[in-house]
Amino acid sequence: MNKILCLLLLASSSNANKKHTEHLPKHLDLNDQIYRQVIVDRQQGEYLGHPTTCLLEDGKTILCVYPKGHGRGEIVYKKSYDSGLTWSKRLPTPKNWKTSKEVPTLHRVIGPDGKKRIIMWSGLYPSRLAVSEDDGESWTALNEVGDWGGIVVMGFVEPIGFKKGQYLAMFHDDGRFYAKNGKRTGIFTLFKTFSKDGGLTWNKPETVFNSSEVHLCEPGLIRSPDGKKIAVLLRENSRKKNSHIIFSQDEGKTWSSPRELPLSLTGDRHIGKYAPDGRLFISFRCRSPQKSASTRIYEGDWVGWVGTWDDLVQGKSGQYSIRLKDNKKSYDCAYPGLELLSDGTFVVTTYGHWSAGQAPYILSVRLRLDELDKMAKN
Repeated sequence: MNKILCLLLLASSSNANKKHTEHLPKHLDLNDQIYRQVIVDRQQGEYLGHPTTCLLEDGKTILCVYPKGHGRGEIVYKKSYDSGLTWSKRLPTPKNWKTSKEVPTLHRVIGPDGKKRIIMWSGLYPSRLAVSEDDGESWTALNEVGDWGGIVVMGFVEPIGFKKGQYLAMFHDDGRFYAKNGKRTGIFTLFKTFSKDGGLTWNKPETVFNSSEVHLCEPGLIRSPDGKKIAVLLRENSRKKNSHIIFSQDEGKTWSSPRELPLSLTGDRHIGKYAPDGRLFISFRCRSPQKSASTRIYEGDWVGWVGTWDDLVQGKSGQYSIRLKDNKKSYDCAYPGLELLSDGTFVVTTYGHWSAGQAPYILSVRLRLDELDKMAKN
């Protein structure tokens, strides 16, 4: 009997040690690898922030939009015709793009009739939408979508179901912008909305989750490799807990309860894509709960994470934690655009204070996972 008890205690101790010594991701630093970096736009004394990108079907042309200012401000529009190696001058835009109140986001969509479009959201109240039907050669003005608004509209726009033209999108609000003359309530609400006509019109948003304790926001979507499940990664804005994740197995109709992500995936504005080998690369701003901030060497910087879908499901820390660029001012950086080229190169684009004492500007970093593997071996 004593022998059995001893074996049980040893097994319990072994399991506890395994949990305590869980594999942590290897840290890699690309900050000083200047050859990876391309300046998209920079102007002395002008704040340029919060870009999103859109890769066209030719696999080479990338569109990029971003505001002159911290979220709010005139939208700047640029193109790259060579997969992000060089960028055009600032291109003409519709007059009312100067009135954008919040971070613009770009999304490729297809209508029920097969018509291909690119849509651009601009948030706060009321949320507005611009449309291009010629791969970004021309655009409509920003037009109101409905009597509602929100913050970072949209975090993502994802095709769902088996019919063309059906999309799911998510955003959040804290009471100030969902309705006209709103006020901060202390409650963060995560909303979902659906489109059946290829993103031209959207239904009245529905609540996915709300809380005054856990402030979940800035949703970023990852599909499972088999396409059957959806995960959404979420910033936690009270800074009391790690970032969170929720799952859906029915194309966004219902969602699991939120749970915390590992510290290695904790931060703001996650966006991810699969590499050709099936691993995930996720880009975000490294920001931790107050209790953990001093433990992370890349706190406040633009970072990436490499891992797998199973890591997300099982709550594991992943393979690599990568600093893409050192941000020189507080946490003001890294709302990223992310594109994957046919050769497996990720083109990651964002803003930040990359030079001390100077205004933030837009920068791209290029990387392949096999390059990171080689770095990790050295």
